[in-house]
Amino acid sequence: MIREGWHRRVVLDLIIWAMAVLLCMLWRWVSNKSELLSYWSLFGILTVLWIVIGFAVQLYRSYKESWFWQAWLSVIADAGILIGLCWWILPKIPYNLSPRVAMWTILIVGAIETVVVLMEHYWKYATNMTVPAMQIEMRKDARSRHEDTKRSASSIRSIHQSVLSVTTEADYYMLRKKARLDSTLTKAICDRDRFAFLQIPDYQYNTLVDLTLLNDARGINRRFCIVNQKLPDDGRYICCYRPQEYIKQKMLNKYPAPLNWIIYSLYFFQKRVIPRLMLTSRLYYDVTRGRKRMLSKTEVLGRLYYCGFEVDEIVPMGHIEYVFAHRHSQPYPQEQIKVYGPMIKLPRVCKNKEIRYFYKFRTMHPYAEYIQKYVFDARGGMDISDKSNDDWRITNWGRFMRKYWLDELPMLINWFKRDVKLVGVRPLSRTMFDTYPKWLQDKRTLCKPGLIPPFYIDHPNTFEELFASEDKYLTEYLAHPVRTDIKYFFLTLRSILTRKTHSA
Repeated sequence: MIREGWHRRVVLDLIIWAMAVLLCMLWRWVSNKSELLSYWSLFGILTVLWIVIGFAVQLYRSYKESWFWQAWLSVIADAGILIGLCWWILPKIPYNLSPRVAMWTILIVGAIETVVVLMEHYWKYATNMTVPAMQIEMRKDARSRHEDTKRSASSIRSIHQSVLSVTTEADYYMLRKKARLDSTLTKAICDRDRFAFLQIPDYQYNTLVDLTLLNDARGINRRFCIVNQKLPDDGRYICCYRPQEYIKQKMLNKYPAPLNWIIYSLYFFQKRVIPRLMLTSRLYYDVTRGRKRMLSKTEVLGRLYYCGFEVDEIVPMGHIEYVFAHRHSQPYPQEQIKVYGPMIKLPRVCKNKEIRYFYKFRTMHPYAEYIQKYVFDARGGMDISDKSNDDWRITNWGRFMRKYWLDELPMLINWFKRDVKLVGVRPLSRTMFDTYPKWLQDKRTLCKPGLIPPFYIDHPNTFEELFASEDKYLTEYLAHPVRTDIKYFFLTLRSILTRKTHSA
């Protein structure tokens, strides 16, 4: 079957032939300075024959799965047939045409075609990362099905030995106290395969202790979702991981400066950057099988919230942190595999309370958006710039980018799409929008948000001052839209140049 879009592939072949002919003609001109026009008709015929033979050997065939070897063999067959025809026919015609020139042209075309097929195959392989969301069943009678009883002494000794095989004595006694390992309603598991949790009967245990380091677990989200379904309402889940900060400090202390930073940067690129890029993410996880990954605190907690848990406590034990959480809700009904590149889309409340997605450069660790309220509550609330005090979700380069608005440059895409105007109140996340008084929420959603907010002029220090600043702008804008935006644009420009205003 001829694949969809075959005509684009034929056009690409014509371009490849033009490139190959140009290379060979230049080589021929330099080596012999022969008449170039004598070869034009030959190359035209060869190009047509390449496409005709390509249809015959299924070069333009549609495969359910684009295997490189199948497509490459079609290229080899096409080139081989064409070379054979040239070698047999050209010596028999009265024109002074060298079969060697034709052969080298075909070989160049075949080499370029091989590269194209390889790139096409790898693109399909690398971008085929979409995994359907898990089928989350409706919970029925999700209460614990057993009574809490104490384990026997032999059972406790067995659990003690099992836990010590993967962790330390101090960890065991901490878990025995906080996770109640001596209770029959607590089960400890150490299995890298997430499907081991599928063997657990629904709602049989109130607490599941996962002793597998999340750094070595593949499919963390699905692992959490399976646990979510196995626990009763408000059931507890304890997991552990080796934090990224520990790995960083260990490497910086192991090697002398500045070699330590060079080694850590290369390690960071391998473990954190390559797994986040669209074209390398799948290859990385297929090669490493998800082992020895770098996990930040933000990502671990964010994944837990994403999968329906709420974090109760974090207990550091040496180079490992234990996270105690309880089941709160169903997991988010979204795809379970996410690729986190340098640019992200964030939902924001806009005109008429419509939710639109705004582009920004990533300045936070992955899954940071799911623990916004957790961070705000843990750090004593948020400031007027929609950021909590001492927000550990932000990366080091993210702080630099935020300081000089570099993270907001992609919002120009939204400006070109007319999602925002140049001057106006900033688009807010739902969490921040809900902190506004109802009257100001209604007033804000009467007009489009803007790239340049009015608080760059007023410099408010409290929420009350922020509300007053935005109310003042909105009142003026609703009365005189164009005049107000021009006025605020030049006032903001003066504020930046004279007061060195920068992003929080």
